[in-house]
Amino acid sequence: MVAKRVDAGGNNSKPRTPPATTPEAREHQMVSLAFDLAQKQMEEGTASAAVIVHFLKFGSSRNKLEEEKLRKENLLTQSRVDQISSSSQNTELYQDVMKMMKIYTGEEPEQFDGE
Repeated sequence: MVAKRVDAGGNNSKPRTPPATTPEAREHQMVSLAFDLAQKQMEEGTASAAVIVHFLKFGSSRNKLEEEKLRKENLLTQSRVDQISSSSQNTELYQDVMKMMKIYTGEEPEQFDGE
């Protein structure tokens, strides 16, 4: 059974959610609670200027462009990581091919290992 919160006036509010099992889930719970509280304050007209400014900035077109830019920068970074990984795999493949070609041409394996 889920316990219900009772505010100072004795009114029941939302049911209490069980505690999160991971730090990420806990963070998500806390953010959700903060958004709920900010929404309640804004609806009641008691929100501070900082809360109002935060949500004005959050909903601005500039913020959306900045988020899009960050997403694209993340994609570019991931692409670079993939390219470096692919490049190192290709280098290993070329080295193996060179070893096999030397063996095929009759060179001793010790000669191409630097010995």
